[in-house]
Amino acid sequence: MIIPNLEKARKRSKDPVLIKEHDYNVNSEEKRLGIGKKYFIKTYGCQMNEHDGENIKAILEDLSFEQTNQYTDADLILLNTCSIRENAHNKAFGMLGRIKHLKQQNPGLIVGLCGCMAQEEIVVKEILEKYKWLDLVFGTHNIHRLPQILAESMRSKHQEIEVMSVEGDIIENIPVKRDSKYKAWINIMYGCDKFCTYCIVPYTRGKQRSRHPKYILEEVQDLIKDGYQEVTLLGQNVNAYGKDLSISYGMENLLEDVAKTGVKRIRFVTSHPWDFTDRMIEVIKEYKNIMPYIHLPLQSGSDRILKLMGRRYTKEEYLTLFYKIKKALPYSAITTDIIVGFPGETEEDFLETLDVVKKCKFDSAFTFIFSKRVGTPAYKMKDIISVEEKNQRLQKLNHLVNQYSRLANEQYLGKTVPVLIEGYSEKNPTCLMGYTDTMKLVNVVGNAKYIGQIVNVKIEDVKTWSMDGKIIE
Repeated sequence: MIIPNLEKARKRSKDPVLIKEHDYNVNSEEKRLGIGKKYFIKTYGCQMNEHDGENIKAILEDLSFEQTNQYTDADLILLNTCSIRENAHNKAFGMLGRIKHLKQQNPGLIVGLCGCMAQEEIVVKEILEKYKWLDLVFGTHNIHRLPQILAESMRSKHQEIEVMSVEGDIIENIPVKRDSKYKAWINIMYGCDKFCTYCIVPYTRGKQRSRHPKYILEEVQDLIKDGYQEVTLLGQNVNAYGKDLSISYGMENLLEDVAKTGVKRIRFVTSHPWDFTDRMIEVIKEYKNIMPYIHLPLQSGSDRILKLMGRRYTKEEYLTLFYKIKKALPYSAITTDIIVGFPGETEEDFLETLDVVKKCKFDSAFTFIFSKRVGTPAYKMKDIISVEEKNQRLQKLNHLVNQYSRLANEQYLGKTVPVLIEGYSEKNPTCLMGYTDTMKLVNVVGNAKYIGQIVNVKIEDVKTWSMDGKIIE
């Protein structure tokens, strides 16, 4: 049993990051573990978690499991969890409560928890105390060891916990079963060294470590051969890509090299304003296959709160960068993240945030009430803001954000824009859906022949969160 340790997770050293190409192994016995069995995986959280889920699916199918979309039909259930907010915790534990009843009816059901929650010391302690029926727990650093962890759990019939609190290496050649045939996630880096005071990610994902560009570019080339139209470069802070490499090679270099492969669409998330360089902006402007969509988290518009958050930029520095991007890329869509109710946030601080929203008129924003995470510095900060006040602030913020989201969409009315058609709409199965280059959701009437293609669509109606259009042949 290996359980996480918060103090070890804080560690940052100058030890070199190892690139391990051969650490994913499956022996003949492990390849038979899932014969005649079905698996179900539920993923919570960010794009990085979604991509981890794609790796986990491929590994399980390497072990002869077959996927089912109904957890009640599964022989193996895995919850791939997120720890960024308390709500994500509650959802995962709520799901475990429902699964417990299945486990009581079917003792042979295998249940596991992985992802960022598994990396939290407090979570694993709770599992050891209250969830003794859970079969296996593994973290973000050892997904490649799932075959061995699962084999041991099935053999011993004991709870198997293997969660390492380490700075982390880079494991290459983990298989992947992509959720889409047309667009793909690509990890370009792992971990984070920013240590924003509210954020648990540096503890759950380890230190910042960049993949060597050759592995990334090879992955892009393989995706092009397989007919993929779009790639999204992933990292906790993609703008810091390459700072830890032994070669002089940064995000601007990687963006340019990926653009030169000829892949039709390139996106990247998430950006930290601190590391967004002028050269990055120039490269985005120069290459038409780098999409004019940028997610640029603000978090707060108050300099005082930004300092408490450890964000290392001011309101004016953020606005300067925003205007610089808009001047170079006037067609671009910029979205953001904003936290309200951070410990000590006054009404004046909140109004400063609203002021930035009014100046930037973001295309959309992910807005949240501050959520305490055990182990982060903000957890110990005095929080005197009432729940009612936090909710009121969130409502005011959302009202303003929604106004600007609608206004941004109205600029598209009557225009013809390129849309990658991804499939049928979940809300209206008679319509196809896809996204513009600026990441606007568009619904269109059409048949299946358009799925997987980038087509021109004339926008005929707009809403706050989506647009309706007509395919132009």
